[in-house]
Amino acid sequence: MRIITGSAGGIPIAVPRTVIRPTADRVREAVFSILGSRAEGAAVLDLFAGSGSYGLECLSRGARRAVFVDSDRSSVAVISQNLAKARLAGGMVAGATVESWLKRASEKFDLIFADPPYAKARGDRDWNAVLLGSGLLPALLAPGGLFILESFAKGGQVLPPDSPWHAVDERRYGDALLVFYQLLPADAPAPDPAAV
Repeated sequence: MRIITGSAGGIPIAVPRTVIRPTADRVREAVFSILGSRAEGAAVLDLFAGSGSYGLECLSRGARRAVFVDSDRSSVAVISQNLAKARLAGGMVAGATVESWLKRASEKFDLIFADPPYAKARGDRDWNAVLLGSGLLPALLAPGGLFILESFAKGGQVLPPDSPWHAVDERRYGDALLVFYQLLPADAPAPDPAAV
């Protein structure tokens, strides 16, 4: 894995041994092709950060700040090493569970990435449902911002009733499904699910 472009373009990204499924370079290339220049000057949140690849890419492309959240100690150490190796300023690593971190967070972010463990088998926690149903996450997205959720393509992503989220783009890359969400305006009618 590597940082694709920007000030740290081409620098290899270390991946913790505990990360079973790092986001492939081609998937990140596709995501940032869609995002265009949105990372420049942005405040970025990278949830279930793993190696920190999304936040690192944003910082390399001119993001002013990136917060990396992961509860795994080896991930926290590797993200810190990746930031130092790439000489990227503006990164902060939080060693905490996503749920506990969200409860105390208050900053607004222009881009929020989440790449939680895939729910592939019965009994696996459905992080998609947790994140899309969270009342805390919408409060952290800046007006006009994007929430990009990566999940297992076969499981899909289902918005709960009365969800404040609206899917504006959806892409599949092998086993990965990426959905780009924005918040509905407070006075907007709920979107027709058949039209999404």
